Amino acid sequence: MEGSCEYARESKDVSLQELRDRVAEFAEVRGWEQYHSPRNLLLALVGEVGELSEIFQWKGEVAKGLPNWSSADKEHLEEELSDVLLYLIRLADVCGLDLGQAAMTKIVKNARKYPVDDQSST
Repeated sequence: MEGSCEYARESKDVSLQELRDRVAEFAEVRGWEQYHSPRNLLLALVGEVGELSEIFQWKGEVAKGLPNWSSADKEHLEEELSDVLLYLIRLADVCGLDLGQAAMTKIVKNARKYPVDDQSST
């Protein structure tokens, strides 16, 4: 999904709901809703994950914060990460799911499944 200046924001805090609404509007005004079936969105998402993987394919281990990356490389990474996020949000929306709530529920489940070891009592 390509970006547009009309959707740019100054704020860094953007909710999943706002992204969902913007992506839905973006698709609606272009008449793309007819193509946004769950299957098609999943396949597009997988393609974008592939493009994201290509960025890291031959780099070996990469340090946190990407200190040795150029501005252009970081911008390319931002674009591909954004494509993945936007398709994921759109897929959840088309499936009628609240992705934010699902993610919070999953964090709680993971906390129960993988409790913190209390090493202070040993």
